[in-house]
Amino acid sequence: MKKLLKWLGIILIGLVAIGLLAAAGVYVVSGSGINKTYDVAVQPVTIPTDAAAIEEGARLTTIRGCNDCHDADFGGKLFIDDPMLGTFHTANLTSGAGSATAQYSVEDWDRAIRHGINPEGKGVMIMPANEFSVLSDEQLGQIVAYLQSVPPVDREHPAPKVGLLGRALFLAGQLPLLPATVIDHTVDHPAAITPVASAEYGAYVATSCIGCHQPNLAGGPIPGAAPGDPPSANLTPAGHLANWTLEDFRTVMRNGVTPEGIALNPEVMPWPIMQHMTDVEIEALWLYLNGLPAVASVQ
Repeated sequence: MKKLLKWLGIILIGLVAIGLLAAAGVYVVSGSGINKTYDVAVQPVTIPTDAAAIEEGARLTTIRGCNDCHDADFGGKLFIDDPMLGTFHTANLTSGAGSATAQYSVEDWDRAIRHGINPEGKGVMIMPANEFSVLSDEQLGQIVAYLQSVPPVDREHPAPKVGLLGRALFLAGQLPLLPATVIDHTVDHPAAITPVASAEYGAYVATSCIGCHQPNLAGGPIPGAAPGDPPSANLTPAGHLANWTLEDFRTVMRNGVTPEGIALNPEVMPWPIMQHMTDVEIEALWLYLNGLPAVASVQ
């Protein structure tokens, strides 16, 4: 019996040692990715000052979900708090105390929004810049103009902390911790995009959907969601969309109720922000989604 206990003890110690070495390896390798720096040259962007452009910037920050993540006053908030995944706050985008952007140049705004890179050249954690990387110069300028006009909010946030599971998922490509890693930083951005009811324009609008509905828009588990949270819907023709008309889709986007009589939970699907989309944007999105390949959801 003593020999058995001795060997069990040795095996247990060995397993603990292996586990500690594996954890150390995860921290070292993930730390290399987290601390990677990028040297990205951005093209000149003009920040407008007229009221109409600032008003349009306010609308764009709404339909692109900026105030959903950064709070209604853009002062930032606790976004993820999980001992294994990590603790992340969204940035204070106002000019108040604790602001992450008060001293930003136009180039800094561009790198942060379209490239996911901070002024020190490191990737911005969790910020879904891959969804905004397609923005035209005009719309980027309008968004920045609006953000620079919002009232200051004094709200300081601690630096992000990435847990062991978060680091492991990051290395496995299952947690979009640093969107800068998946962006093509060499792409030239269009000066402006003409809003028309076309699938091409719908693709431009739909980039705001990929964070929850997956890059192929087939839905599934939402990155960073709590255990038990419902998956995002399948937006390809393999989902309910195949049986909807344009008017059905418009009703869902405007009122949050599907043709099947399901009332969408705004905490899961923030449909109220879609009320600020234009009819052209909604039709373009409809055309784009209906032209996608039918892909089954991965639950």
